[in-house]
Order: sequence, then C-alpha cells, then structure tokens
Amino acid sequence: MIPEKRLLQLVEQALDLQRVNCLFHNSLNEETSLNADHRCGRDNIPSKTVQILHDHRYEVWYLKFSKNGKYLASSSSDHSAIIWEVNSDGRVLLKHRLTGHQRPVSSVSWSLCDDQILTCGVEEVIRRWDVSSGECLHVYEKRLVGTVSCSWSPDGKYIFTGLTDKSVAIWDLDGKEVDRIEGQKTIKISDLQMTNDGKLVTVFKDNTILILDRESGVEKWIKEDEAIISLVNEELHLWSIEGQIGLISKYRGHKRSRFIVRACFGGVQQAFIASGSEDSQIYIWRKRSGELIETLGSHSGAVNCVSWNPVDPHMLASASDDRTIRIWGLNHVDTKSNSCISYCNGSSSETHTLN
Repeated sequence: MIPEKRLLQLVEQALDLQRVNCLFHNSLNEETSLNADHRCGRDNIPSKTVQILHDHRYEVWYLKFSKNGKYLASSSSDHSAIIWEVNSDGRVLLKHRLTGHQRPVSSVSWSLCDDQILTCGVEEVIRRWDVSSGECLHVYEKRLVGTVSCSWSPDGKYIFTGLTDKSVAIWDLDGKEVDRIEGQKTIKISDLQMTNDGKLVTVFKDNTILILDRESGVEKWIKEDEAIISLVNEELHLWSIEGQIGLISKYRGHKRSRFIVRACFGGVQQAFIASGSEDSQIYIWRKRSGELIETLGSHSGAVNCVSWNPVDPHMLASASDDRTIRIWGLNHVDTKSNSCISYCNGSSSETHTLN
C-alpha cells in the first residue's frame, strides 16, 4: 500500500531537485512547476553596482553585514571603522564613524544580537562599541602584547582574542581575562573565529588550521599543502568540520598571491561563494557544483573582502584598496528611467546618471 501523501512528497522532492540543480537559483518567492524545467536567469545574482561609498580615506580591508541584515560594518587602514545602516529601500548610509585606534583596523565582529561590535587594531587593542550610539564601551589590551584577531563567544558573554605572543586570550565583557590558550595549540596565529556551536577555529601562519571543541577538548587539524594565506595554485578550499574532517570542493579563477583576500557564503540557503581578488574583481561560484558563474569588475584596486547580506540574497558588498565600498544589486532593467549609481560621502549622497 502506498503511504498517505506519498505522491505529494515525491512531487515536492522533484521541485526541490529542480531548484538545487538551477545554476542561478537565488529567489525566495519564485514558483517552481512540473510543467517545465526550472531555470533562473543570471539576473538573479547581484551583479550591478547600485551604490559606491567613499568615506574611508585609505584602503578598506574588511567588511561584514550584521546577522539581521540591517547594518554593515567596515574597517580600514585609515585607523577607523564605520557602521553603516541599510534602509528599508536598500540604500546604505553612514551611521557612525568609530575612531580611537592608533593603528589600522584589520577586522570587525558582530555580537549575538547585533547591538554591539568589536574592532581589532593591528597588533594593538580590541575595542567594543555600542551600535546604537557609536560609544566605545570597553578597550581590551595586554601590556607589551598586540592583537591579531577577535571573535565573540556564541552566547555573547566572552571575547576571544588572538595575540602576537601566539596565545588566545578569553575575556569577559568587563575586561577580566578568564582563560588563556597557549603552547603547541597556538603557533603564530593569523586569524580566529568561533562557530555557532562553540568550536574555536584558529588559522596559523603556515599551512595549518586548528578546530578546538573547548567543551570536549577534542582537537581537529586541517593541513594544506601550501601556506593558507597565499596558495600558489590560487584556489579556495571548502572543508567539512562536522565529524571527520574532509575537503568538499575547490574553487578556481580568482587571483591571490600577495595579500589576504576574504571570501563568504551567500544567497538563498547560502548556495553561492563569493570572493575578492587581487585583479580588482569579484568572483562568484555555485557552491554545490564549483562552477564559476559570475565575475564582477568595477573596482580599481585589489578587492580585499566581500560580504553577502544574510537577509537580502540580492545584496552584496565589496571592500577594496581603491578606498571604496561597492554595494551590488540585481541587474534588472528599468525601462522607465536611466541606470543610476548612488555615490555616498558622509551622511549625504549624490545620484549620477550613466549613459
């Protein structure tokens, strides 16, 4: 006997398979039918510059959307970070300029509820800021030791900091050092992140990544054949860290030999991978197949970092050595008006028509 609603399950599976196999599927609302094969167009991928932000004075090294998609934070070699607000119409406007660092700001990290943000000064200090007011709430530092990277604990109660003395310091929000990881586990740290389930992912300067489960004490290691920061073969590698460590896929096309270039997941169900590149372009791959589906060129310097809005799959941001941030949207043609790019400087903006 056929189980109840079995036919409905098979139809839903067939529709899901069509969406999975669609190279450009990136829509929450698009209907799928059994009457015809499902194919999305390339215009579902953010590929058109809709706004250019000019408010950093030097190279923009890092940027990240908040978890709720309402804010974007960026950091620069000009010793500052900026919190941007994403309006309901998709425009991005400057909310707060965060100053106080004495050295370039290498990265930022959003808190659990997006109400606070960390900024990491290169070999300097960590600063914690209130997103609403722009006020600096605390400075975390160790005498004679500088910071390399920082990340929040999943519950938002602690701050993990990679230090230049090859250790990881764990602070409570009041600045008390509650724990420290050092020794063989921390060999020349270049970056670190906390996963949502509490695993500490630490990148070393050579060819090694450590995944440390602090609750169980279990360690897992990823060892690349070449230095992680600058793979000679210019590949992105996707690894599974659940269960047994395994290399899932490789992505090729972008250029990276001298600088740190950051990539991100994005789109509906994080179906895509985007990366900056030293050739001033952005590369977008389909995560499942590894196929390069889009190359975006408009920056005039190396693209150091990209971030995909986690709420709006049609919004992508890029940070470049050309001192600008570009906001990318859909390349839909509006026959009622000319194509426009918005240039934003400070709290004001101007709109220029492109012929």
